[in-house]
Amino acid sequence: MIFDYNNGDFIQKLSDDTGMNREGELITRSGDNMAINLNTGELHAVSGWDDKEDN
Repeated sequence: MIFDYNNGDFIQKLSDDTGMNREGELITRSGDNMAINLNTGELHAVSGWDDKEDN
């Protein structure tokens, strides 16, 4: 799981570059510690998007 520092929520990975938060919003990776909320277009700082982590 990935922690979203902007809203204090967790993101569950759905694939290598996409995840979903508890509100059901889709999040896509834009860097190692950055992600974009596809529903709102907001850029979020996240704990990291580890490629070696299991889904």
